[in-house]
Amino acid sequence: MKKLAAAVALSLLPLAFAAQAEITATDVVGRKVTVPDVPKRVVLGFYYEDYLAITGPGGVDKLVGLSLTTWKDWRPKQYAAYEKALPQLKKLPDVGTTDDNTFSIEKVIATKPDLLILAAFSYDALGESVKQIEAAGIPVLVLDYNAQTVEKHVASTLALGKIMGQEKRAQELADNYKKAFEDIDARIKKAGPTQKKVYVELAQKGPSEVGNSYGNSMWGALITQLGGHNIADGQIGNWGPLSPEYVLSQKPDLIFLSGSEWLNKPQAVEMGFDAKEAVTQERIAAYLKRPGWSNLPAVKQGDVHGIYAGGARTLSDYVYAQYIAKQLYPAAFRDVNPQQNLRDFYAKWLPVKADGVFMLPWAKGAAGK
Repeated sequence: MKKLAAAVALSLLPLAFAAQAEITATDVVGRKVTVPDVPKRVVLGFYYEDYLAITGPGGVDKLVGLSLTTWKDWRPKQYAAYEKALPQLKKLPDVGTTDDNTFSIEKVIATKPDLLILAAFSYDALGESVKQIEAAGIPVLVLDYNAQTVEKHVASTLALGKIMGQEKRAQELADNYKKAFEDIDARIKKAGPTQKKVYVELAQKGPSEVGNSYGNSMWGALITQLGGHNIADGQIGNWGPLSPEYVLSQKPDLIFLSGSEWLNKPQAVEMGFDAKEAVTQERIAAYLKRPGWSNLPAVKQGDVHGIYAGGARTLSDYVYAQYIAKQLYPAAFRDVNPQQNLRDFYAKWLPVKADGVFMLPWAKGAAGK
């Protein structure tokens, strides 16, 4: 009888271990996502730097597919820096992206992943098609850093950390983010309200075309959170262009031109990895020659800034919040160095250095460097 009991106990051991290994996390849209063990094969749809920061040095080795366009084409020099540091990226297949309707469920399934990670906007775009992926036995984890709220940043970070077996690392990153905003909020509260109006434009197409501004997401949500008066609020939803006449009528006190290292955009404000300050200043100056802009308070006062488009919707975006807040409340943030804080974040959490131009005042307004 004892032998039989021992045999039964031994036979149940694998089931016990399987139950212990199973991991369940609640993603940012409230879905319970369960994996039998820490995923070894991952398809990543977005939030590339956040994934690498949370999963740590071994995270790249788990990737078996990427939505490549939204990294390699949108942030080519950022991608190039990572490809140099992590040559494994070169071998990963592209599964397409929902942004240009090239996302391929068939390609995702073909990579045989243990997990698919999607941004909330991709999850929404796929709609019922997500069920097809899950029917193939592929769990789907949804993250949202685009909403630009501390709550969703933290929820996304902790969910990914739990699923990927990096709870301690994720908790430290989440705590770092929360503490940064607690400090920002405390400084703003002490400084008191500001009346400054803020205009942000995606400076991609050159001064002759009006780029998107941001209403209730990304830069727009961040400015509102910081107590600034975003002139796009109530005029557009997530993003979209504002009319030139409206911008002039609002007389913004601060202008942020959101730039990047886009391919084949020769008039864009160059920002980000490997960007050169002289070129950035030249491109900003071209925007300020638009009709009527010389009379705007922001231009008269020299309160025009370049800011990295890739800096929003990330775990390091608190440094850009610090930079914007420093322009809204100069005295309250006098001792804060956002650029050094960005370098420190990359040095601690990521395999590349933050070499380039990520936030920059127009040369006429050098205060705030």
